[in-house]
Amino acid sequence: MISMYSIRQPNCIVFGKNAAKDYQFPNNCILITSKGARKRGWIDYINLKKFSIFDNVEPNPSMLTINKIINEFSDKKISCVIGLGGGSSLDVAKFVAKKINKPKILIPTTFGSGSEVTRISVLKINGKKKSFHDDQLLADIAIIDENFIQNSPEDIIKNSAIDACAQCTEAFDSKNSNYYTKFFCEKAFDLLEDAILNSEYRKLPLGALYAGLGFGSASTTLGHALSYVFSNEGISHGHALAFSTTASHKFNSSNFYERFKRIVRKLDFETISLNQNYSDAAEIILNDKKHLDNNPIPISKTDIINLLKIINEKRVFD
Repeated sequence: MISMYSIRQPNCIVFGKNAAKDYQFPNNCILITSKGARKRGWIDYINLKKFSIFDNVEPNPSMLTINKIINEFSDKKISCVIGLGGGSSLDVAKFVAKKINKPKILIPTTFGSGSEVTRISVLKINGKKKSFHDDQLLADIAIIDENFIQNSPEDIIKNSAIDACAQCTEAFDSKNSNYYTKFFCEKAFDLLEDAILNSEYRKLPLGALYAGLGFGSASTTLGHALSYVFSNEGISHGHALAFSTTASHKFNSSNFYERFKRIVRKLDFETISLNQNYSDAAEIILNDKKHLDNNPIPISKTDIINLLKIINEKRVFD
């Protein structure tokens, strides 16, 4: 007997070289991005006409940023919200657009979060990362332009690429996966693995898009749940996933474990460690039901503490 599945993704995905440059954007949009957008020439590149801008999105943004944007532009007549940047900028743009009930156009400039094609926004509440899942967070239009990867700093490419690898491999193993999502997740990892091991970064945008389409309807699992306590201490999301997803793949006996481990070694991430008490961190992780409920193997507090120890004691690759 075949179960009934539900797939959620944007109505329109525009993909290709110069896609963002050639797109005809509506007037009177609000552009949400980070401080680096202007100096990197991104704003000039997408050739907006009449628009307002908020260019102060921080890494790992908080709900305070959402409220600040809404208050700052409450008296503007806004036709739509454009998110331009990495996952942080896109997550903020999605949430703002939902709050003010406006269409959203999402343009990734890094290729790893998959935020442009998912119904997920990750924001900090009282200093802790929280994952919001809602159909109203889906983009109306997602624009994927490979030109943005040119001249990207190596560190950003590394963190973005491993994020996409973690998403598609965790989602493939998820209890919430199905034939459609597994297809995209597997194809995504094949592309990403080839791009990383052979330093052919032009393949990353398509691999990241496939990853987003796969995990957006299947959910990531244990690796992401573990990563947030490290991110809460200032470790970048992709960097944390390099170790938390490796550890979780070993725990889950994932078929991707050896391949994922090879990619982490190729990208040469520095080891990470957690300062927080293991027991307290495990309690935070156990509350992340959105990820843990879809993990292929049930996990206890003792299991989580052991995994945190393995990461802290640099035994992930043993």
